[in-house]
Amino acid sequence: MTNFDWKNLLDPLYYIHFDINGIKVGLFIVLFIVFAETGLFAGFFLPGDSLLFLAGIYNRELVENIFVIESSFLNVLVLSVLVGIAGILGNIVGYWFGSKSGHFLYTRKDTFLFKKKYLIQSKDFFERHGGRAIILSRFLPIFRTFAPIVAGIVNMNKKKFMFYNVVSSFLWSFLLIFAGNYLYKYLLKNFQIDLKDHIELIIIGLVVVTIIPVIYKFGKKSITNVEH
Repeated sequence: MTNFDWKNLLDPLYYIHFDINGIKVGLFIVLFIVFAETGLFAGFFLPGDSLLFLAGIYNRELVENIFVIESSFLNVLVLSVLVGIAGILGNIVGYWFGSKSGHFLYTRKDTFLFKKKYLIQSKDFFERHGGRAIILSRFLPIFRTFAPIVAGIVNMNKKKFMFYNVVSSFLWSFLLIFAGNYLYKYLLKNFQIDLKDHIELIIIGLVVVTIIPVIYKFGKKSITNVEH
């Protein structure tokens, strides 16, 4: 198994290149992480958006160990569909948990993987945007972890939830994976810029882009509470 360091948890490439006794299982790790972000409420430290973007760049390495596909487009398509399905299943588990025992979370003590304030913020976000929150939250760390749970807590119509769940999961997976793949090829072909040589900048950039809306939402809510 790949040597482990706690810092690896924040490194998307660690998951993409993950192997067990020489057998590359990066695809399964990526799918598990996507599922875990909502299904197992572990979205606070797992690299969701940057992981999918880099998965688009390394799509052949991920897919070829499971499927032998010559077409580059089909490689990206298969990867995007599999990730989308993992996201759908994760949200379903989150919704189920919220509908069955979600109210328990409001009295649960904070842990490393669970912060009650994030649940409350997500509930406010959900109430403000309704069903669209399921789609919007896919692109926002923390919110995408709790949005399906909140949907279950408020007993959102199951058919309506599934519609937004499917749309958001495939939109998220296709946009990020295809963007990673085709931006990588475009820059390499036209400007001889290899994004694989700038992985750290990509990760930092995606973290900044995705975390700013979260900070804005939390900061605005905090200011409002202080004023009142």
